[in-house]
Amino acid sequence: MKSFTVAAAQSAPVFLDLGATIEKACTLIAEAGKRGARLIVFPEAFVPAYPEWIWVIPPRENKLITALYAELVEQSMIIPGNETAKLCRAAKRAKIHVVMGINERASEGSGTSLYNSLLYIDEKGTILGKHRKLVPTAPERMIWAGGDGSTLDVYDTPFGKLGGLICWENYMPRARYAMYAWGTQIYVAATWDYGEPWLSTLRHIAKEGRLFVIGCSMAMRLRDIPDTYEHKRFYPAQTDWINSGESAIVNPDGKFLAGPVSRKDEILYAEIDPQLLTGPRWKLDVAGHYGRPDVFHLTVNKEPYRFIRKSGEADEKKG
Repeated sequence: MKSFTVAAAQSAPVFLDLGATIEKACTLIAEAGKRGARLIVFPEAFVPAYPEWIWVIPPRENKLITALYAELVEQSMIIPGNETAKLCRAAKRAKIHVVMGINERASEGSGTSLYNSLLYIDEKGTILGKHRKLVPTAPERMIWAGGDGSTLDVYDTPFGKLGGLICWENYMPRARYAMYAWGTQIYVAATWDYGEPWLSTLRHIAKEGRLFVIGCSMAMRLRDIPDTYEHKRFYPAQTDWINSGESAIVNPDGKFLAGPVSRKDEILYAEIDPQLLTGPRWKLDVAGHYGRPDVFHLTVNKEPYRFIRKSGEADEKKG
């Protein structure tokens, strides 16, 4: 394989505006495509916004939290749907793979619960699949349901195996190992997190898995939230940046190829050298000679959990 370019879109959404955020995403996809990128990665929950209010609104403000949740559900995506179709067309026009962080409506159930998901689209505009975050962190559990093993997967692309985890899923050793053992070469770490511990995690994953890591977060200011949203008053006075971003692309030696970029709206680009994915593994291959399957064994339950089954379907393995 020849070297190729990947991109990470460190940007803020158009807050809780599904249509406008999709349009912004399509513009960024087109820009990365013109720059020759084969892949562009977006932050966690980019569409239509990460629910940042969960970290600042006191739980006693039930009426306010309820209203924000209702709006988030209304502006969230269904897979497949009109918005996924727009993203697929943008990917096809730009001839680029897309990994998009979204709020996903649980369309197989009531349609009013949400998942924190990654949507994978190939350069032909086809949906490869999705991954639903397994464990929402702390107050995130007020917003998102937990995914199941059926969406834990990697995808074959012309430039290698593509997979990833969302935010603090990357602190789940067994989830990471599943990614390694399935042969992930380009590893997506979409997040809301930032700071030194997180950057160290990106470097650790790259070195541990001997793969390329694309860590993508939002660079978001308080002014990116319209003043009509009452919860802005819970932020400390003089707050400017809610999230500094600090997106980065890391090579298999744990070295930064691009970034980290702080407090800036920017698309990061890096050139990927596939030779680094193989040669250095003679020293360390955690899903190979370092795996020791005679000592350790990991089982991943890939069965989807359905909200309802019809009579006679109890033994079916697929939804």
